[in-house]
Amino acid sequence: MESRMGELETLDQGRSRGRKSFPTVPSLLMAEDEDMAVNDLTLGATLRAWRNRTSPAAVGLTAGRSRRAPGLRREELADLVGMSVDYVVRLEQGRVTTPSAAIVAGLARALQLDRKERDHLYRIAGLQPPGDRMVTDHIPPGMQRVLVRLGETPAAVFAADWQLVWWNRSWTALFGDPRMLAPEGRNLVRSRFLTSRDEGKIAAWPVVLADAEASDRAIVSDLRRASGRYPADRRITSLIAQMTEKSHDFARLWQEGAVGGHIEDRKTIQRHGIGPITLDCDVLTDTDTDLKVVIYTAAPGTSDETKLRLSLLAGNATPAPADS
Repeated sequence: MESRMGELETLDQGRSRGRKSFPTVPSLLMAEDEDMAVNDLTLGATLRAWRNRTSPAAVGLTAGRSRRAPGLRREELADLVGMSVDYVVRLEQGRVTTPSAAIVAGLARALQLDRKERDHLYRIAGLQPPGDRMVTDHIPPGMQRVLVRLGETPAAVFAADWQLVWWNRSWTALFGDPRMLAPEGRNLVRSRFLTSRDEGKIAAWPVVLADAEASDRAIVSDLRRASGRYPADRRITSLIAQMTEKSHDFARLWQEGAVGGHIEDRKTIQRHGIGPITLDCDVLTDTDTDLKVVIYTAAPGTSDETKLRLSLLAGNATPAPADS
C-alpha cells in the first residue's frame, strides 16, 4: 500500500482560505485512469510499448534470427491474437481507435498484462473492463498507518459504495458514535437521500452544506463511477436499485448520467453545546481499493478552529471499526 502512495497533496490547492495542510502524511490520490478519455495516440503508443517489452520466450516462441528491437514482432502479436498484421499496424499508428472487446481481450492475453494494465487497456480503447472486482471494506496496513498519522484530525473511511467502515475518536466526538446506527444506516448515500433532515443520519447533529445540490450531485456521480468499476458487485447494484426506486432526488441526479468523484465540500455542523462549526471536508480516494478517506479541518486561527477543538475535547468515545 505504501509503495503506491506519495506525499499528500496540500489540501489548499486551488483555494485561498488559508486552510491547514498535512505535508508529511502519505497520500491517497484520486484515481484518474478510469476517467481517461479515449486517445488514439495513447492507445497506439501503449500497445507498442507493451509489445516491445514482451519477450518471445515468455509467450512460447523462439527468438529465431537476430532482432532489431526487443519484444514481439507485429506479425507475432497478430498470430497470437488472431488478427491481421495490418490491423496491428493501424492500431499502433492510431488509425483504429475502437477495437472490439474480443480484440482487446486477445491483446491483454498475448501481452500478458496484469489486471491493472488490462483494465487500463480496456479504458483507453473506450470499453468497460471485465467486471470481476468486488467492493472491499478491508483497510490495508499502509492506509491504517496513514490514518494513525492524522492524529486528532476527524477522519473516517468509506468503501466504494459509501459504506462507513472505519472512524477515529475525533470523528465520533464531532459527529456522534456510528455504532448507534444499524450497518445499513452507516451508508452515506442512504443517509443523504432516504432519511429525514434530523433523524437517522450518520451525523448525530444537524449538518448544513454550503451547496447541498452540488454535494448530492457529486455523491451520485461518484457512485456511478463506482458502478462502472464494480459492475458485478451486488452491494452497489442493490444500492442503486433501492435508491432509484425510493428517492426521487437520487433518481433525478442518476438520470443525468454524470461520472466523477467527490473531492471536497464545506459544511456547518450544529454541534450541541458548542454551536455551529464550519469545516472543510476533503475526500482522498485510494487508487487501488477505491476506499475514501474523509477528513474535516477548520481554517487556522478562526473561531471554527477553537470550536472544533472544544468539540473534540468534549468527546470521550473510543475508536471503533464498523460492524461487518
